[in-house]
Amino acid sequence: MELSRAYRDVEPYAFEALDRRRAEARASGRALIDFGVGDPRDETPAFIRDALAAAVEPVSSYPRAAGLPELREAIARWIGRRFSVGVDPATAVLPTLGSKEVVFSLAQAVLRPEDGRDLILVTAPGYPIPERGARFAGAEVRRLALTPERGFLPDLDGVSGEDLDRAALLWLNYPNNPTGAVAPLPFLERAAALAREHGFLLASDEAYSELWFGEGPPASVLQVGDPSNVVAINTLSKRSSMTGYRSGFIAGDPSLISAMKRLRPAVGVTPQEFVQRASVAAWNDEEHVGRNRERYARKRALFLELFARKGIAVAGSEATFYLWVRVPGGGSSAAWAETLLAHDVVVAPGAFFGPEGEGYVRFAMVPTLEACARAVDVLGTALPDPAVAV
Repeated sequence: MELSRAYRDVEPYAFEALDRRRAEARASGRALIDFGVGDPRDETPAFIRDALAAAVEPVSSYPRAAGLPELREAIARWIGRRFSVGVDPATAVLPTLGSKEVVFSLAQAVLRPEDGRDLILVTAPGYPIPERGARFAGAEVRRLALTPERGFLPDLDGVSGEDLDRAALLWLNYPNNPTGAVAPLPFLERAAALAREHGFLLASDEAYSELWFGEGPPASVLQVGDPSNVVAINTLSKRSSMTGYRSGFIAGDPSLISAMKRLRPAVGVTPQEFVQRASVAAWNDEEHVGRNRERYARKRALFLELFARKGIAVAGSEATFYLWVRVPGGGSSAAWAETLLAHDVVVAPGAFFGPEGEGYVRFAMVPTLEACARAVDVLGTALPDPAVAV
């Protein structure tokens, strides 16, 4: 059977190769410590699991496409507490099936080749789903490089006026995966101003907004004032260790939210109602988020001490649960990942996030604190000291 070109052109997901290497190692009886994929191994808080169980009804029904009003209201209250921004839960908030589904599909909502809007701008290195979704929708993609010299922020002034006028969508992701960099509010305001001036959508993937280690919490595009041409996407996956629940939201420009509400009954991507009710409990509570942040801070301190002792540079890494670690000696990211795998430590090669990520590996600090401490002990012995490094 012949498939569409969009399906034929889909490249293998880089993390599938990592899955195979892990499976091979485990099949040989090795006990791996896995820092490869950002899937937290700490428990989902008990009160969230209790809320989920209590919401399971004897008779199962389809969830409403717009999500429960209680969930939209809980999200709007959280946005108000966290960012001091008022959003209308009825017109500016839409629950999503995690963040990946809307990150992948958003290009289909705004791409307009017939009007000359055939370009989507993404940052690189980066989470591959925005680019995959853009290419699946038939867009041309322009990659904006993230470099340490610019604090891993894209050079918006370096994008030509022609490209800005062709752009349907600019993707930002701060705190950033994989670099852990944070974007200041003036940068987000500049991006939003360009979006309104040139008529494209600014979409900000803020999945890691609640995991920070600096002086204050990261900013959101929801704080730029005028919500026109701007949306933020967030999720409970990292904030509340709820990756398996697949519960997130998109908020911002009411015209886009309205259009998405009209389509979503046809695509069936609303979270189950019992997941939504557990999500209400999660968005209403901040204590567990603070404990989560403290736990990641302890893990981070272990690794920063190790890498400082071994003379290994860590770039960015101001927020998220990722450490963006420069490959010592200038080797390839895949080769160093293989070296670490030989010591039962799994990391993601930077090249998985595009050629711009070569020369780095990403440590996802998602194993338990005890497992992280064990990995630090292993690497403390396995990695050479600076005086004998090659």
